[in-house]
Amino acid sequence: MTVASPRPRPARQGLTDFTLPVRREDVEDIAAAANDPDWLRVDRSEAFDAFEALPAETNLLYTTYIDLRAANLGSAQLTRSPRTDGAPIALPDGADGLLVVAEGDLTGTVLSAEATAAGVTFSTIADLLAHRPERARELIDGTSALPADDKFAQLTRALWTQGVVLDIPAGVHLAHPIIIRWTAGAADRALLSRTLVALGDGARASVLEELVASEGAASPDGGQSFFAGTLEVSLGRDARLEIASLQELPKTTVAFQHRNAVIGEGATLHWALAQLGSRLVRSRVDNRLEGDRSQVEQVEIVFGGAEQLFDLTSYTRHLGRDTTGNLLSKGALMDRARSYMKGMIVIDRSAVGTDSFLGEFGMNLSKATRSVAIPSLEIDQPDCRRAAHASSVGPIDESQLFYLESRGIPPDEARKFIVMGFLEPVVARVPVAEARDRLRDLLEDKWEVGSGTGTVAAA
Repeated sequence: MTVASPRPRPARQGLTDFTLPVRREDVEDIAAAANDPDWLRVDRSEAFDAFEALPAETNLLYTTYIDLRAANLGSAQLTRSPRTDGAPIALPDGADGLLVVAEGDLTGTVLSAEATAAGVTFSTIADLLAHRPERARELIDGTSALPADDKFAQLTRALWTQGVVLDIPAGVHLAHPIIIRWTAGAADRALLSRTLVALGDGARASVLEELVASEGAASPDGGQSFFAGTLEVSLGRDARLEIASLQELPKTTVAFQHRNAVIGEGATLHWALAQLGSRLVRSRVDNRLEGDRSQVEQVEIVFGGAEQLFDLTSYTRHLGRDTTGNLLSKGALMDRARSYMKGMIVIDRSAVGTDSFLGEFGMNLSKATRSVAIPSLEIDQPDCRRAAHASSVGPIDESQLFYLESRGIPPDEARKFIVMGFLEPVVARVPVAEARDRLRDLLEDKWEVGSGTGTVAAA
């Protein structure tokens, strides 16, 4: 009797499948179009090798929470040769510089007379490669500037086509913020970009990064867009930098963000990150406190609705002596939104006297939401001032609600006050008053949409 061979099973489509169509030939085409020097071509090629070899998640604590099903990028086309010579634009009040990139094309840039006289460089990476190639090579050190174990960071390193540089010499203090504005969201477009920020010894500055919808952003029933952006920071001795980033991209966008900071002796870095837009957000922040007495403060908030998914990861590594880290992630979710807040503090043997705290807190405003918090510690040096983490996930605190209602505040207004106060730590740190006001307006608008559909009732 002849036994029929079993029918082959179809290949399983795992949650980690990434549908953006990329090939090794794309790396070669992008390098050729940009006329990259040989060292940069090698850097791109090595990065693509890493992208192909790495899994979507290398940390076994987090593999359960990889979910890229919402990223439908099969028809997205890479932005290959963006414009890098934008026209001059007006300097906004209360700012020392503004650079605008629309769907990958540089559309305008301006730098104050004071910053220009101080020797500040604020331009595209292409411009820096053309005029100061050795400095560009110092800043684009792919093996250390982006995490070597992150598949999607290496994809950006391989295929970026537009980049911004802010290079501030030693001792320069900028009185007003530098604004970097990215507009994106056109259907079936994929933009991969890098932003490099370097402060010399004793320099001080503040940066506002805005990620907003472009005029050609896709309609809700159109194709998705993809935006991958890095923000790579290097701080010299006793430098001080404040960075605020407001992400309000359209709901048809998939956004991957990588932020990496190397913090020198006595230097201080403040992150204030707000995630409001996009269909799916995958964000990773890496802080390396290499210098003695270096400090980092990081606050990231999420306000999600509909079926948005926010995948946030933070790694902070203490290497120098007497370093300080204070990291806080907070998410408020409506409708069927989901958030994963994952954090790891690593204290190396050399990091005597470390003081580090990691907090992750989720507020569920609907019974259909899901919020996961996974704070972690890895300690190899017992001589620490503090090494602690905390987390909680749940609905609005009933005691807070009762207190406000007992003062005559209606229930809906009371819930709104509690949620807005929960998210205020990032809003207060935005360095431009106009952007602060806009962020508050965006949060309130999102609340009104949710409350209007009945998705913010007490859970």
